[in-house]
Amino acid sequence: MARIAVAATAPFGADVLGRLAGQYEIDYLLTRPDRGRGRGRKMAPTPAKEVAERLGIPVRQPERLEPGFEPGIETVVVVAYGLLVPGDALQRARWLNVHPSLLPRWRGAAPVERALMAGDLETGVSVIELVEELDAGPIAAQERFALAIDDDAGAVFARAAELTPGLIKAALENARPSPQAAEGITYAEKIGPSDRELDWSRPPEELHNRIRALSPHIGARGVVEGRPVIVWRSRLTDGRLELLEVQPEGGRRMTYDEFLRGLR
Repeated sequence: MARIAVAATAPFGADVLGRLAGQYEIDYLLTRPDRGRGRGRKMAPTPAKEVAERLGIPVRQPERLEPGFEPGIETVVVVAYGLLVPGDALQRARWLNVHPSLLPRWRGAAPVERALMAGDLETGVSVIELVEELDAGPIAAQERFALAIDDDAGAVFARAAELTPGLIKAALENARPSPQAAEGITYAEKIGPSDRELDWSRPPEELHNRIRALSPHIGARGVVEGRPVIVWRSRLTDGRLELLEVQPEGGRRMTYDEFLRGLR
């Protein structure tokens, strides 16, 4: 069984870590330090650390990777890690970065969300060799898949995680990764507050794409029946936007019918 290290922090990285652990010997997990979560800001491990501890994988949590960082292993798989890898460390191991898009489309922080917001009909997973330029390394393995009109970010991340172990195997066997195309480069900027706002004057399909792009992890926001809500799910019916699941400010998630009944 091949030995690798994994650098991961976010839920997508945690999912991939669990899947890779069934096929590879994970030497250690590199993840971000524990942070305060929730209203009480109680210290909590990263999602990837939770998986590593459950599987008995050693964990390293530096605040940042300093110049001179020594990976101590031939291959590090990076997936939703969130910290910069110094250039000199890139020379000491083969760093394979798992990016949930069809690079060079959607380089950057939010490729899944931006693909859905744009109404893309397909996306995929790219495994690239990590270089100092953002998401610009040569492609060692890539697979595409179709996007359905009701697929949300959660479904896309799950499909990407499912494909990743096979792509890592292909990447490890590929000694000559292909440079990315010079055309078709787009950037997936980090999701900001304005990206969450729903403007009901916009076309129904655009609103639906925004809602599913931010579900189930961020949530789109709008005013419905005079009340501020987070909209978690919707669908298009005969060209109209139909809300399915909302969360009133300070309340719980509920079906849209439940919400309307509560207003009576």
